[in-house]
Amino acid sequence: MLQIEKLCIKVGKTTILEDFNFNFEKGKVYAIMGPNGSGKSTLAFTIAGHPTYKVEEGLLKFEGKNIVDLSADKRAKLGVFLSFQTPLSLSGVTVFQLLRIALDKKKDPLALKKKIEEIAKKLGIKKELTERSLNEGASGGEKKKLEMLQAAILDPKLLIFDEIDTGVDVDALKKIAKFMNDNKEGKTYLIITHYNRILHYIKPDKVLVLMGGKLVKTGDAKLAEEIEKNGYEKIL
Repeated sequence: MLQIEKLCIKVGKTTILEDFNFNFEKGKVYAIMGPNGSGKSTLAFTIAGHPTYKVEEGLLKFEGKNIVDLSADKRAKLGVFLSFQTPLSLSGVTVFQLLRIALDKKKDPLALKKKIEEIAKKLGIKKELTERSLNEGASGGEKKKLEMLQAAILDPKLLIFDEIDTGVDVDALKKIAKFMNDNKEGKTYLIITHYNRILHYIKPDKVLVLMGGKLVKTGDAKLAEEIEKNGYEKIL
């Protein structure tokens, strides 16, 4: 689904990610781990098309199409979704209004409202949160749930979760992970995290470890357990 070859990313004159190579397959769950500053979020933003992160060299192919020169909105329309570590608030814009815009108003508004209510109930999102400005007055866990709701409506093919377990209590995390597990068929998940917490509830098919902007190790779910037990330095 997503093929990355010899990817090198710079911000200004600083190289953040160097010679990254990996093929992410359809229908698989990947955990991308590493200490702070290892390049995890840089990889996430680069795949999603954030303009700050310049592709110095390398290839990004999504379903066979080179997306290096595509803007973030065009990548989103192809089926790439990024969940932010700290979701933004949008004053005056409800989740319904945001999704109507994102879907180019193609979905019947009544059907969309019904779908929002249905998914909100599954995620344990209070009705008033879906009716006020997006993320206004919401806790960390509620913001992450609202992002999950958006992902469910938009139905992307590749979902990148940047530290979805940050600022989330255990009950909210369990609900989010259950929803992810229940809806992962045919989708590819990239879960960016620096510890094993979320991976207790959703098992990765593959774990990738980044350090110093380089991919240094890959393995199965046991690698994440090893990191939790011994830290990053001892796995090398």
